[in-house]
Amino acid sequence: MNTNELAVGIDVAHWRREFPIVETCTYLVSHSLGAMPRRTAEYLQEFAETWSSRGVRAWHEGWWEMGRETGNLLAPILGVEHNTISMHQNVTVAQGIIASCFDYRHPRHKIVMTDLEFPSNHYLFEGFRRYGAEIVYVPSADPIRVDLQRLLDAIDEQTVLVPLSLVLFKSATITDAQAVIDKAHHVGAHVVLDVYQGAGAVPIDLNGWDADFAVGGSVKWLCGGPGAGYLYVRPDLARVLKPVLVGWAAHESPFEFATGPVRHAGNPERFQSGTPNVPSLYSARAGYEIVAAIGVPAIRERSLALTRRIIDGAIAAGYRLNTPLDDRERGGSVIIDVPDAAAVADQLIARGVIVDYRPGAGIRMAPHFYNTEQEIDSAMATLGEIVAASA
Repeated sequence: MNTNELAVGIDVAHWRREFPIVETCTYLVSHSLGAMPRRTAEYLQEFAETWSSRGVRAWHEGWWEMGRETGNLLAPILGVEHNTISMHQNVTVAQGIIASCFDYRHPRHKIVMTDLEFPSNHYLFEGFRRYGAEIVYVPSADPIRVDLQRLLDAIDEQTVLVPLSLVLFKSATITDAQAVIDKAHHVGAHVVLDVYQGAGAVPIDLNGWDADFAVGGSVKWLCGGPGAGYLYVRPDLARVLKPVLVGWAAHESPFEFATGPVRHAGNPERFQSGTPNVPSLYSARAGYEIVAAIGVPAIRERSLALTRRIIDGAIAAGYRLNTPLDDRERGGSVIIDVPDAAAVADQLIARGVIVDYRPGAGIRMAPHFYNTEQEIDSAMATLGEIVAASA
């Protein structure tokens, strides 16, 4: 049997037919923008036809409930109950809503995070200094991994929030989220878990981890495209928190158009902002459906096999790897550092091997369930040719 046709329980040949771009190139950039499912075009056409034929009536014929329904498609992938996920434009908006739930003018005022977070996570929370927050950065001597013990030690009784990436964007290292959540809860703090680089590629059990909050987006492994970020709030917290960064969609009776203070809706609508991004909700559905149909455990097994193939090829070629070698530590990407890596990445793309480059890290390769062993071998061979030619 050809391993590309049936691999670790996934019918790769079948699923490749669902992603048109794999017919035109070697697509190894799912950590940045997952391939578009074929049925996404059908869903977007459905949106266009609904808007065209139903106009404003569409709000009361399905559009208004679409955020909740889209979140419910995502719920089993994240390991949470239905009706606990709200949809937003992006992670920054979602985290801003979380941050607006708290008061930073009393002893519990610290926001603790590592220096390895995605830049937006720093930018947003830095802004809360003006409201009394103290931002504490925990440095990591190892650029690949969070210094877990140093982070745990920094979380104290003055800490209110701990923004934390489940999978680091530069190295694909999986952080021990459970240890951080346990320490935060021990001192009365809350963890804002960014699962963007994990959802759809790494098994996630937010309920089992007793996660307070989780944020992410559909752009990457979920193959849902841009504009469909999400926010999970643990149900017991959702009942008592009152976010300030909300809009009319968060009101318990939005179509009353009541003025004055908001009367917060129940979960998940109470964390909404304004008018929902309906086209992105349509486009996100296809990727969610496919990931759920395959199952994240099977995707994870396939991912580990393909990333191991990249790692073995890189080690054989003598390349530096800025990603964990231990499968238990590694997400879905492999980061390879070669001389003049930015230019090498550009040449790979020009030759149909779609990757990306990050400063201080290297070339990021991210196979997904629709990639084959032959594609990996061809990509590594092309990388070798480019590196040899530029030596």
